[in-house]
Amino acid sequence: MYELAKKTAAKKNANAAADKKYGVGVSVNIYGCGLDGPDSSEAWAEITKTGVSVGNSWEDHGQGADIGTLTYAHETLKPLHLKPEQIDLVLNDMTKTPNSGPAGGSRSNLVTGNATVVACRNLLEALKKPDGTYRTYDEMIAEGREVKYMGKWTAPCTDTPPTNGQGNPFAGYMYGVCVAEVEVDTKTGKTNVEKMTLASDVGTIINKLVVDGQMYGGLVQGIGLALTEDFDDLKKHTTLTGCGIPKIKDVPDALDLIYTEYQRPNNFLGASGAGEMPLAAPHAAIINAIYNACGARVTHLPARPEKVLAAMA
Repeated sequence: MYELAKKTAAKKNANAAADKKYGVGVSVNIYGCGLDGPDSSEAWAEITKTGVSVGNSWEDHGQGADIGTLTYAHETLKPLHLKPEQIDLVLNDMTKTPNSGPAGGSRSNLVTGNATVVACRNLLEALKKPDGTYRTYDEMIAEGREVKYMGKWTAPCTDTPPTNGQGNPFAGYMYGVCVAEVEVDTKTGKTNVEKMTLASDVGTIINKLVVDGQMYGGLVQGIGLALTEDFDDLKKHTTLTGCGIPKIKDVPDALDLIYTEYQRPNNFLGASGAGEMPLAAPHAAIINAIYNACGARVTHLPARPEKVLAAMA
């Protein structure tokens, strides 16, 4: 994709007006999943008259905690032949749900997903009869058995020592390669992102629509970080517009996503996180593309037109 992008830029440069320059930049995105060291999460699963209830505190601010929890539970509880609508989700009610840790560090899909699997496996073990079949809710009650089971999972990691900074801090990582294609107006210094391509490896994809949303969102935030966002002026930067958050016209329609799925060993479904990797380095690809287009090396973001012009000079 990088070589094709360079050929496209070369064709545009051959036919462009004198004040328009086109370039391509590439960056590598890497992000760890979790809190440093033995990061833990908890969940529970309970057999009911109508199916199973699953509870955790996978706090959701747009990353799909509900479909994540449902998918981990449904996949683990396959021996019960439940339909998705038979799995009742109890999420983020601290009077009912256990400590699943914060939704940060792109940890929840891996760590809380694993805790949900453990809870569902513990429930399955309790439901299992000697002949390999599974007890119903009524049978569990009749036999005086517990119907609710906890699950906890702790990352097999260690805190990073302060002596040398080398350790095993994360149970999983996300990887990506980002290619940005830009147009630079050499008269004004304004940069326009024409296309971005992100090839991602986030392990097994639990829900593609949710992962797509994370990737698109990260790329758009990367465009803002690279070109327009600033927060230093406490008088000017007090609104989304004033802070330079990208508008729809600042984002190209051409945002291409490519996935590879290398299963991660520390997740029961082979998954990693997804949220923060796509924002780890698209700004670097854009800045590299500006340099490729017009020779302007901007070293302090955002690359506003005046900075590009100064770097050209």
